Amino acid sequence: MSSSASPPGLGDTVIKAQNLGKLYHLYDRPSDRLKHTLFWRFGRTYGRPFWALQDVSFEIKKGETFGIIGKNGSGKSTLLQILAGILKETTGQISVQGRVGALLELGSGFNPEFSGRENVFLNGLILGIPKKEMEAKYDEIAAFADIGEFINQPVKLYSSGMFVRLAFAVATGIEADILLIDEALAVGDVFFRQKCYQRLERLRANGVSILLVSHAMNEVEQFCTRALLLDNGKSAYLGSAVEAVKRYYLIEQAHYINDEASATEDNKQPVAEMPRDEHFWPAAEAFLDISSVTQVSNGVGFCTGVAITDIHGQPCRVFKQGEMACFFFEFEAKQPMQVPLGGMQIQNDKGLIIHGKTSLEYGIEAPEFVSPNNKIRFRQNIFLEIATGEYTFEVGFATIASSDYHRRNEQDYMDLYAKVSRICTLTGLGPFAVVFRKDRSAPMLRHHGMVNLPGNIQVHIV
Repeated sequence: MSSSASPPGLGDTVIKAQNLGKLYHLYDRPSDRLKHTLFWRFGRTYGRPFWALQDVSFEIKKGETFGIIGKNGSGKSTLLQILAGILKETTGQISVQGRVGALLELGSGFNPEFSGRENVFLNGLILGIPKKEMEAKYDEIAAFADIGEFINQPVKLYSSGMFVRLAFAVATGIEADILLIDEALAVGDVFFRQKCYQRLERLRANGVSILLVSHAMNEVEQFCTRALLLDNGKSAYLGSAVEAVKRYYLIEQAHYINDEASATEDNKQPVAEMPRDEHFWPAAEAFLDISSVTQVSNGVGFCTGVAITDIHGQPCRVFKQGEMACFFFEFEAKQPMQVPLGGMQIQNDKGLIIHGKTSLEYGIEAPEFVSPNNKIRFRQNIFLEIATGEYTFEVGFATIASSDYHRRNEQDYMDLYAKVSRICTLTGLGPFAVVFRKDRSAPMLRHHGMVNLPGNIQVHIV
């Protein structure tokens, strides 16, 4: 298991898990469960042991936002239920300091026959919060949920969106020290999700520790500082949320075997000569030092160089708003593959992904086959129509079967991307900066907000 130090500037430890394990027994027949209950003390067992969690350790500091990710069945929800006190661990120790607010499975902690108002006070009672304290918080909880008169109706009549509105309002309105969230933010409209993240940011600023279980990897990357990656109940990685997500993708695609992409030198097809540009590749001084940059790779390929230049091919780290930046990245193949894919994404100083694009989206002419030890070079030109400030970027390398690449415009977006096999990713490259323009013939600031969207404006006097 990989690990990293806790983020600096955070306070005391609020959760400490040591060698956690959760054991279940699986039975072929209902009667075996009864037999096991009666005779296990005498050394007779019925059924098969199944470890939902095994030897999981981590610490979470006050004010930290921590992600828990993994494939379905990896143990995420089991771990969250142990932290919430719903389940008892089989092995190991868990220490939780402070009041815990939990937003777990949709409907947990709510009585469907009770009204929304009654369930607000029921949750307070379960958490040991005095009624007077809940009465003082009720108006704020009801206002945040914003479900109108349905607050006085039985929750069994609620839609999933109304349910999660109330559940989130309760969980975040009780002034908890630790907040556990399990996929709940996937429900609800965009306006409510924006409101939820604004509240979570405020809670985090106030020192609340937040644990987020989600299959939305962009949320984990942008919202969490660290993450725990679980695989088959065991810890596969503990550290940077961005790196955890990259490792998750490698695990997620491991079950997918693309027979076409595993072609060998013996059955490869002739490839047309790719067009060459004498100005395609920059000089050696433009390349970054990537010796200390972590490469998340499955071993099929690795990165051998990354560079950033201006439009003239000169090394550059500071660009005027709207100027073109040229990003170069080279990967070496260690195994045969079909169509190579490369691309990059840019993050601002808050970790938000403001741009991401690969050769798959550009739809360029691409090699049909790559032999072992071949090097694949990419040049990506981007007009920096983004806000002024400092940025980092990451580059990635992947492959897809040539038949799928040629039919990319005929396939559903999600189906197509499920066929992409990720190979290598480098994160935290850069930084580079975007500054105001000094050209008096053009506006100093070209736009407000993170990106500049193409369009026009007209004006008429009537």
